[in-house]
Amino acid sequence: MAEPQVATAAPESDAQEIQSPAAPGPASTSTPAAPTLSDHCTTDRPTPAGLASTGEITKLGEVDVYISKPAGYPHTPARLLLLLTNGSGHKSINNQIQADRFATEGYVVVMPDLFDDDPAPNANMMSSEPTTPGGLLETFKIKAAETAKSFLIDMWLARHTSEKVMPILTKVIDACRDEFADAVSNGGGIYAVGYCFGGRYILLLASERPAVAPGGGFPWSPVVKPVDEEAGKAPKIGPLIKAGAIAHATLVSRDDFIGLKSPVSVVSVEHDPMFPDDVRTAAEDYMSKNNVEHEVQVYPGVPHGFAVVGEYDNDNIKQAQVTAFEQMLKWIKEH
Repeated sequence: MAEPQVATAAPESDAQEIQSPAAPGPASTSTPAAPTLSDHCTTDRPTPAGLASTGEITKLGEVDVYISKPAGYPHTPARLLLLLTNGSGHKSINNQIQADRFATEGYVVVMPDLFDDDPAPNANMMSSEPTTPGGLLETFKIKAAETAKSFLIDMWLARHTSEKVMPILTKVIDACRDEFADAVSNGGGIYAVGYCFGGRYILLLASERPAVAPGGGFPWSPVVKPVDEEAGKAPKIGPLIKAGAIAHATLVSRDDFIGLKSPVSVVSVEHDPMFPDDVRTAAEDYMSKNNVEHEVQVYPGVPHGFAVVGEYDNDNIKQAQVTAFEQMLKWIKEH
């Protein structure tokens, strides 16, 4: 495969795995679309033949979690890793296999249900009978299906904001420190990786921000601390993880990098509308100026969501999956 770099436009689906960039046209005057999720964030690829998950779903801190442990644990030392999923959630077999892969590398992997048993609507759930393009009726059906899908995704996103997700994560982190204290201690803290929807929350967990009431800082902080009037500054909390890695994150803004402290590795798809180039380059600039240890690799010729376990026919995408996993694994192992 080509080395990760800024080179060619990424495809929108496996059926269009290698696209040529669209020809330049007149500037659009329409209002940019609100942030949303692509099908790659909500719909699993076919599970590779012969693979199955090996962990278990249980409860931790009153939250449903998928847990995968390395062979020999607890007799063999391990580290603690949070894996934050895409929209298909902790019950996705592909996500579970992804967790198992990290477990074989010496991590107790905890993959929480970020969505309270409400995973994102996916393309399979919203599929309709195939139509032949060209006719007015067929065009109407396609547009209606696209509108319905967008509406369902928007409604789902409104139910799963940071104010809902972060309390789930703080519960799980507190429970991990108790239940897997040996693994947390062995690693000198908690490591974390995140894909698509989960990527943004790696950034939030890796940040130090003022612990203040809703309207600023961490509104999800379990204990709202008053401003120290004498010092004139609000107390701060975080970072809550030692190091993190993210792959094709979604719904990320430039502000999400403010306060970032923990080392972060970024797997990015070139020209990805879910993680725009201008946000990525602004983030790189912020991390460099604020001495945040980081690496950013941009992968050409791959779709958003490529780094999650799933079958592709294209050899370039298959090799990129391997390379992205190695990038993220190497980062957390070295930190």
